[in-house]
Amino acid sequence: MNAAERRRTIGHLLQEKPIGVDDMAATFAVSASTIRRDLEALSKAGDIVRTYGGARTVDSRERSLQERKLIAVAQKFAIGRLASSFVTAGSVVVLDAGTTVGALARNLTYREDITVVTNGLTSANILEHSTGIELLVVGGRLRHISSGFVGSFAEQFLTSITPDAVFLGADGVSARLGLCEATPEQASLKKIMIAGAHTIFVLADSTKLGAETEPWWTPLQQPWNLITDSQATAEQLEPFHALPHVTIHIAPAFDNEAAAALPMTVD
Repeated sequence: MNAAERRRTIGHLLQEKPIGVDDMAATFAVSASTIRRDLEALSKAGDIVRTYGGARTVDSRERSLQERKLIAVAQKFAIGRLASSFVTAGSVVVLDAGTTVGALARNLTYREDITVVTNGLTSANILEHSTGIELLVVGGRLRHISSGFVGSFAEQFLTSITPDAVFLGADGVSARLGLCEATPEQASLKKIMIAGAHTIFVLADSTKLGAETEPWWTPLQQPWNLITDSQATAEQLEPFHALPHVTIHIAPAFDNEAAAALPMTVD
């Protein structure tokens, strides 16, 4: 395969999901430096956007919740399982909207000793029949594409509580800029969630690490925890390791048998 063919194939692969440099090098049996030259050429042509440790296609369309349910399913389950271990008895926790945080909610359904506050219909629907959990659903304007409430009503509610922990999702996580979102309302609500919380957790599968896919940002300037999956590469994690106020937690992968038994979507 010559360089032009390899770059066309890389472009097709990136239409499915972001891929790291090391993974692409292994796929094409070439060096990482060769892949970086390919990505640089594709980036200059405007076909892709470089990220930490990899690349993604140029796609300004925000994915719907239904589409996101089918992405990195096993990784999200692993992240949700690990994140649930940080929810302590008697605590009040805020769960952000989204499918990755929804995977955390699924791991909390058996609990009988916590209060959950959420602006996400995904988590609310998962926990609505968990009678042992005190569930508070934040209202406001519903973003149908993400099934999450935003706006002034949601912000007013969240400024009135100081939760023990907040668990955030995002369209992308940048060591340089923080959490990226499609709208200013989402970024603003995350700022309020962070401001009131004693402990901050960001749940992001490895495809989101280094991604700067959206124009609105929530900076992360205080100590916070990143929970990601075992497919995150050293190159993706290096910028986060360089930050003194970030603690990184890697969710162990499901073995093949366990992964095969998972449902196809994260509701």
